[in-house]
Amino acid sequence: MKLELKTIRMRTKILLIILLSVLSLSSINAQKGNAKIIITGTVLDASQNPVVNGIVMIDGKNTSYMTNEKGNYKIKVKRDAKTIGIVSFGNGMIEEAINDRVLIDFKYGTSASRLQEDQTIPQGEEGVNTGYNFKKKKDITSPVKQIDGTDRKYASYTSVYEMITREVGGVRINGSSIIIQGAKDFFGDVPALLIVDGVPVDNFNDISPSSVETISVLKGSSAAIYGSRAYGGAVVVTTKKQNK
Repeated sequence: MKLELKTIRMRTKILLIILLSVLSLSSINAQKGNAKIIITGTVLDASQNPVVNGIVMIDGKNTSYMTNEKGNYKIKVKRDAKTIGIVSFGNGMIEEAINDRVLIDFKYGTSASRLQEDQTIPQGEEGVNTGYNFKKKKDITSPVKQIDGTDRKYASYTSVYEMITREVGGVRINGSSIIIQGAKDFFGDVPALLIVDGVPVDNFNDISPSSVETISVLKGSSAAIYGSRAYGGAVVVTTKKQNK
């Protein structure tokens, strides 16, 4: 009887040891999954000069990190982060896959070429007008809303602003500015960049709804081609006159 009891206790101890080992291993794996890595690097423009105040983006989202006067950056990211990018006024956006690297340098004019989308959209695949070119809708990772201005229902609308507020959720008008939901910095709301036929404008007051071909509301990485000016997103209007 004593021998059986001793055997039962021994088996119980072994089971407890195995259970604790499994729990410890799970905890270690969870910690590894949540661990962060530090990525550093230098950003240069096409002339090999440091890019100053370039905004660091992780997985297509803006962060509060920027390059310094020497073009250097340092950022802590989750291990499961996929891409890191830089948005710079005058240079646009450049992006690289992280692939477990902790040192990633950027050079505009080289790596940037990998971001260029095909200008030709195969028949049957919907494209989005970003102002500079067309991108395949399925390849854009950040929210995009496009309005087809040729739809007859817009004939009764009084302004481009009305078209946008009635057709696009998560935007509001502040005077002549357009605020896209979530576009904020330390000082508050950041207005979207307004563009008509590829040219930045102060407002859409002079654009008649009847003259609009398309309106694209871009946010995050989809607006990054316009540089830091589009930190709050971009609203791109293409007129029928432009497409004639």
